[in-house]
Amino acid sequence: MERTKVNSPSILLFPWLGFGHVNPFLALAKKLSKMNFHIYFLSTPIILKSIKETLDNNNLSIQLVEFHLPYLHELPPHYHTTNGLPPHLNSTLIQAFQMASSKFPSIIEILKPNLIIYDGFQPWVATMASSCNIHAIMFYVSSTSCLAYLYHQFLYGTSSLTSFPFSSLYLHDYEIKKLDIQPIKPRDEKAFGYVILKSFEQSHNIVLLNTCREIEGKYVDYVSTLGKKELIPIGPLIREATIGEEEHWRTIQSWLDKKDQFSCVYISFGSECFLSKQEIEEIAKGLELSKVSFIWTIKFPKKVNITIEEMVPQGFLERTKGKGMVIEGWAPQSQILKHSSIGGFVNHCGWSSMLESMSFGIPIIAMPMNHDQPFNSRLVEELGIGVEILRGENGEIMKEEVAKGIRKVVEKKTRKEVNLKAMELSEKIKLKGEKTIDEGVKKLLKLLC
Repeated sequence: MERTKVNSPSILLFPWLGFGHVNPFLALAKKLSKMNFHIYFLSTPIILKSIKETLDNNNLSIQLVEFHLPYLHELPPHYHTTNGLPPHLNSTLIQAFQMASSKFPSIIEILKPNLIIYDGFQPWVATMASSCNIHAIMFYVSSTSCLAYLYHQFLYGTSSLTSFPFSSLYLHDYEIKKLDIQPIKPRDEKAFGYVILKSFEQSHNIVLLNTCREIEGKYVDYVSTLGKKELIPIGPLIREATIGEEEHWRTIQSWLDKKDQFSCVYISFGSECFLSKQEIEEIAKGLELSKVSFIWTIKFPKKVNITIEEMVPQGFLERTKGKGMVIEGWAPQSQILKHSSIGGFVNHCGWSSMLESMSFGIPIIAMPMNHDQPFNSRLVEELGIGVEILRGENGEIMKEEVAKGIRKVVEKKTRKEVNLKAMELSEKIKLKGEKTIDEGVKKLLKLLC
């Protein structure tokens, strides 16, 4: 690793190891590199390998820098990412990441960046940067509505959530139980919410957000008031399609071209959410009940020997042949969503998937699983750009509700209003264009003066 001699200001970007974090950081890197900044992109070798092919070889303004985690027997290097990581290893990956923090001072000493943009999972970055007289600012890549909820809870306690000013972000009882909603104690340094808020508070004067005012304006203002910082929405920053995806896309495109406009749903639960056999079976049965055409991508953890045939109901693939396409693993999501035959997107409400749907004007059929996703799902209904699939008392997926939610968004007689709202939001986002990120860059430049 060595510092590249450049005349332009340099910025070190350091995301968490999930692709829901890496992708917006990479999108930001590409935009900043076109604005006369030299970018150091710091991550583990397995992540850098996967994104290297998405970069233009002629673009020397983005320099990939390896961040090595300590070797643990149960966590070999190919597991140094949350993509496909078996769920039982999540805490081990977090532990290894924290152990590697001691290497960070030497990295910034070598690279000497003018500014560091870091993620919410590593509050220690700001402290170490400050000791080297380098400004560090946080880029929060999840929904600001969730951040508003966390901050309110942190300041006033769980009992005050009845006074939270945004009643539309209510949680179901089973979600409260699943998410283990408890007061975020100031000294509970292992608590997810506390780590995020500590990163937020240590950010130098401003915080970047992967959102825009058209989506979350009132939440941006609320968090800015609570946190006494300037919040700069620079989104939506979403993953771009790459040249290497074209061959895979052509087969899917050929299938979609034969379908009517708005007649299909796309189903995907991201790269880190793995459904149980029971959940997969209920979704499959719901798809059959809906009688709607579909593309469904199903992912399994790495090194797990499971086939799609084993997980779906017996005969499902044969019964839906022609009506549905089931893909194991990765699929070119942005290209699928932009196709005219897609009328709805069944997803877990991960923020990256949400932003893609909003940007392309595709109604969302929400099925939140964990983390910030329940809040994102409430936002879907608040904006009127989709529906949430109702669940049983214990949070179980029910085939009848899956079918009902899909039909409501895709069938001609019921889809008009939600389609209109989704398209209106998409147009607002497009009209905004690059204005907000240009304004954000001006603020960054002031920090470098």
